[in-house]
Amino acid sequence: MSFVVAIDGPAGSGKGTITKIIAKNMGLVCVDTGAMYRSITLYMIRNNISLDDKEKIKVMLDNINIEFEKVQDQDIVLLDGENVTKEIREKAVNDLVSQVSHVIEIRENVTDLLRKIADGKKIIMEGRDIGTNVFPNADVKIYLDATPEERAKRRLKQNQEKGIDIPFEEILSNIIFRDNNDKTSKVAPLKQAEDAILVDSTNMTIPEVVEKIEMIIKDKMSQEV
Repeated sequence: MSFVVAIDGPAGSGKGTITKIIAKNMGLVCVDTGAMYRSITLYMIRNNISLDDKEKIKVMLDNINIEFEKVQDQDIVLLDGENVTKEIREKAVNDLVSQVSHVIEIRENVTDLLRKIADGKKIIMEGRDIGTNVFPNADVKIYLDATPEERAKRRLKQNQEKGIDIPFEEILSNIIFRDNNDKTSKVAPLKQAEDAILVDSTNMTIPEVVEKIEMIIKDKMSQEV
């Protein structure tokens, strides 16, 4: 039987980090939706596919292969068999991924794939429309947020740890741009689901956020036993 935990929120709110920790702690399958859109974005950049070239996008979606593997406790993203874990986090992809995720054909393709992945599993998934669009009947819905400045600080630290050099001001500007783009999108806009629980992590540590969300999940699981 499926059990779905949906964690939505803006870019840099810590969704990916928190989701991976909770998945490991609670034995849930973790699906990185952001990495899927980033991999598609990288493919489009490499193959010079424009956002409005519907024919090339359709061919790409029919042929692209994105996989997730764990190698020595590291989550690896494979694009057509190539390890692109670092490359999908670099500036070129950062600048385009929001626009790519708004292309309706791409959004629908990824949504269908996510639903197939989740069928019959206990999963935790993060994104911008998991609880509102992909899994509107998710067992647990969390909206994880933080101020743009705090999110930019976190993204800067993540980048530095991965050897990616992008100035703080540029990261903050990109986050503000993405917030506006995601919230005003005509395709699955970012918003808090009516039945989602808001967790503002601005002044919380990672362990504090993990503990709070795990308590919410455990409480829901106990009700379903």
